[in-house]
Amino acid sequence: MRSPRADRLPGVVERVGPGYSRLMSAGVGLDVEPDQGPDAGTAQGPDHERLGIAFLTNREALLSFADRALGDPSLAEEAVQETFVRALRTGSAFDPGRGPIRAWLFAIERHIVTDLARVRQRHPNQELDANAASPEDQVDRAMSAWLVEEALRQLDQEHRQVVVEVYFRGRTSRDLAHRLGIPEGTVRSRLHYALRTLRASLEELRWRD
Repeated sequence: MRSPRADRLPGVVERVGPGYSRLMSAGVGLDVEPDQGPDAGTAQGPDHERLGIAFLTNREALLSFADRALGDPSLAEEAVQETFVRALRTGSAFDPGRGPIRAWLFAIERHIVTDLARVRQRHPNQELDANAASPEDQVDRAMSAWLVEEALRQLDQEHRQVVVEVYFRGRTSRDLAHRLGIPEGTVRSRLHYALRTLRASLEELRWRD
């Protein structure tokens, strides 16, 4: 699964910026911790019981990403179910040295979602925009948005706030310091810590091909 490079996080945030209201509607801005799937498994892959637990733990996040990418709840459900079926069938391919089982499940789903997007684009009744992005680009954008959303969820309220205000709302550190009634140096310090944490979170969510 391709993912944004950790050292280019600000650029990724800017790319997702126009979709900020979508992130907020998904719960970003609240002190909600993401579900963490078990990273159990061996070089031979997780057993079916552990894989089932991982799937159930991450099902809502998988559905959220698929729905974001496809814009169709029924297709999103299809993508999630096919992800589980394919994970069961190819469990021996899981290598914990390449990333957590959560990232592996999303890598599988990304390929499935891309295939579904391609099929829909070829549908004879589908009105196509000549300038529309390719299915691969559409899915990559959705994945970038989902990755940033997941990483933002892991920040505490103070650090999430400075990222949202600076990168989504375009405020300067001086303006934000004035609005919050804190020193500008504190804003810069929070932003530095938040970006470092976000980079680490994005790296953890990456499945290494």
